[in-house]
Amino acid sequence: MNERRALLAIHLGALLFGLSGIFGKLADSAPLAIAVGRALFAVLALVLFAQLFGQARGNRPSTAQLGLLILGGLLLGTHWMTFFQAVNVSGVAIATLGFASFPAFTVLLEGLLFRERTRPSEYLMVGVVCLGLVLVTPHFDLASEGTAGLLWAVLSGLLFALLSLLNRASTRGVDPVQAALWQSLTVLACFTPVAWPLLSDLSGRDWFWLAMLGVLCTGLAHSLFVASLRVIKARSAAVIFALEPVYGIAFAWWLFQEVPTVRMFAGGCLIILAIFASARLAR
Repeated sequence: MNERRALLAIHLGALLFGLSGIFGKLADSAPLAIAVGRALFAVLALVLFAQLFGQARGNRPSTAQLGLLILGGLLLGTHWMTFFQAVNVSGVAIATLGFASFPAFTVLLEGLLFRERTRPSEYLMVGVVCLGLVLVTPHFDLASEGTAGLLWAVLSGLLFALLSLLNRASTRGVDPVQAALWQSLTVLACFTPVAWPLLSDLSGRDWFWLAMLGVLCTGLAHSLFVASLRVIKARSAAVIFALEPVYGIAFAWWLFQEVPTVRMFAGGCLIILAIFASARLAR
């Protein structure tokens, strides 16, 4: 995959990831059940994809890479649970805006873990993102749904930033479908025993939305995400993923009448514009 195709892949992945909150809310289930159902259909989709397109390209993961992929699966499953907890508590809009904080975590952690120089413009971006998060929720009260949901979403963003950096370090030379499959299998194996009592309560409609979530927003989107990180830096991917809340909020407004408040709109604009401005200044 060249850089141009990697950029196209990450843009499509951002669109599909932006629909995650929508499908999760339509499933109307506990976050743990959503994580397991999503992993189940992701595994089926990834196995089918590998069969349809022949033998996977790239090397099989080494023992060290396999260990990192399993760790990535634990991060992925926990990220899903915290994100859908945010959706359940405060709605798709706040959840996606809180999750949009992950580029700020990525910039700080990438500079620390990979010893890459963090530019002043990127520190400025982190500060503006924090200001945007302050505006997203009107009242800082831990008992309020808005604040609690935002905190769950920010935690989800931190976990996703760690996952993206782990993928950058562990997937070089590994087929992206294999990488995504190992991580989804880890979620399925580790979370199913705990979620089993919840799965029997899911309706046929819930399973349908979980299938859409697993196939489109996980199997396809995660493969595109992992594949792109083999070519472009995690911080470059983070900039493109700034569009994810735009997609999520637009669909939530259309489907669930979750109209953004003026403060939420202003905070969201700050978060997204800060990330794009940081990318332009970096260039």
